[in-house]
Amino acid sequence: MIAPSMLKCDFGNLKSEVDRIDAAGLPLYHLDVMDGNFVPNLSYGAMVIERLRALTSTPFDAHLMISDPAKYLDEYIKAGCEAITFHLEAVPNPTELLRAIRQQDVVSGLALNPGTPIEAAEPFLEHCDMLLIMSVNPGFGGQKFMPEVLPKMQRAREVAGERLLISVDGGVAAGTIGKCAAAGAEIFVAGSSIFDYDDLKTASDVLFSEASRCISAT
Repeated sequence: MIAPSMLKCDFGNLKSEVDRIDAAGLPLYHLDVMDGNFVPNLSYGAMVIERLRALTSTPFDAHLMISDPAKYLDEYIKAGCEAITFHLEAVPNPTELLRAIRQQDVVSGLALNPGTPIEAAEPFLEHCDMLLIMSVNPGFGGQKFMPEVLPKMQRAREVAGERLLISVDGGVAAGTIGKCAAAGAEIFVAGSSIFDYDDLKTASDVLFSEASRCISAT
């Protein structure tokens, strides 16, 4: 599954970008929420997501790169997010928040920065529906993929089996997506490798084909 990272979209033409994404048949919006505290950048919040929700019925995953995600949980649920992902580095004991997300019939996601070992997340995987492996340091788009995170995906798949959705975010492109797919990822967050092209469907088809080829080869 290719999930366009809205950090790279044209915010001056959001309606047009939504139309392009939906016309391409992309199945999930990845919404990058940054607070300028947990990460050294600001993006947008629940108000913008609520406006986007009115433009499309495609599911939303809010990736909360913020310091206190529990404080704002209800805002993102009310904004229409079907999945909410927050960082283990921001909430070292995430069980309660993961349970609270599930209780709202929302997909519970836990994200790990490149420097955080998978072992730190393993005690909480039973409470997760989705694990997001960051393959760049969060905060800015267009960064180079960090291959040292691939063993995390492999380990997460070994520990959790097929029950857990594994997502990867950062530097996902034609030259890297296959390695992620072979390691066990199934949701691929793509920014520049989607939005740098006029034809989003062709761009996403190239990525999906490469991921499928590498899965078949394993």
